[in-house]
Amino acid sequence: MLTLLKLLKDGRFHSGQALGAALGVSRSAVWKQLQLLEAELGLSIHKVRGRGYQLASPLTLLDSVAIAGQAPSCDWPILVFDSIDSTNAEALRAIDRGQTAPFLVLAERQTSGRGRRGRKWASPFAENIYYSLVLRIEGGMRQLEGLSLVVGLAVMQTLRGLGVSEAGLKWPNDVLVGQKKIAGILLELVGDPADVCHVVLGVGINVNMQMTDEVDQQWTSMRLESGREFDRNHLVAQLGQMLQVYLGRHQVDGFPAIQAEWEQNHLWQGRAVSLIAGFNQIDGEVLGIDSQGALRLKVSGVEKVFSGGELSLRLRDDS
Repeated sequence: MLTLLKLLKDGRFHSGQALGAALGVSRSAVWKQLQLLEAELGLSIHKVRGRGYQLASPLTLLDSVAIAGQAPSCDWPILVFDSIDSTNAEALRAIDRGQTAPFLVLAERQTSGRGRRGRKWASPFAENIYYSLVLRIEGGMRQLEGLSLVVGLAVMQTLRGLGVSEAGLKWPNDVLVGQKKIAGILLELVGDPADVCHVVLGVGINVNMQMTDEVDQQWTSMRLESGREFDRNHLVAQLGQMLQVYLGRHQVDGFPAIQAEWEQNHLWQGRAVSLIAGFNQIDGEVLGIDSQGALRLKVSGVEKVFSGGELSLRLRDDS
């Protein structure tokens, strides 16, 4: 089925006979595969008598060679999948298999993409970026302090560099445009965080997606914000280079060297918020973050600090 898609990706008409000949199957088998493409991947295919079949719009698929050519400093192996449960899950399996870090896992779609707190991550085929970079961390907890915030900053700067100028940060792991989510970060760790471990930097970016009924919160995409389509291979290359810059700074100088820049780009700085922890809600005002990336809130006139993967931050109605 995906071999057929690669024949159609140029957006031109192809006759059923030519497609069948290229695939070594009958025209009726081609027809069945086309129906599967539409049903399983949500693609729109034009069928015109006398001309053949054409994708509604040309398709650029992820290409490890093209990505490496645009980001020669990012010399890690790139594993590209047509379809997978989630890139983070595959990254964790690759660690178990003994794959040497750093390495990058990408997918055209995820069947079980996930965000923080177990939320589903909408993952339509060949529209967005589903990205998991695996790093080997040595030197203990200092190398992990504020790491997810550092990744968020790199994602934000990549989007701004490609024209999404209003992108900003929301503690702890979201990139927003206004109140709408455009990207999210999910970090997962295996091993001993006090000694040697592996960390998976999972990044999801809404790139060319224009509609979906799978998201239960306000969202946007690079295409919706800019009015143009983006080359995802170029985006992956740019993100890799930006991550190298920020991860390098973090490794040498620690998170305190990046703390002020993160706060300057926090869209909810000084805002009245509610912090949700399970069934508990804490109302306060965002003061910023501390030197380890934890949230600083003024609660009833007193500064308090919060951190943890199960926390959720929301704007208060009166903010």
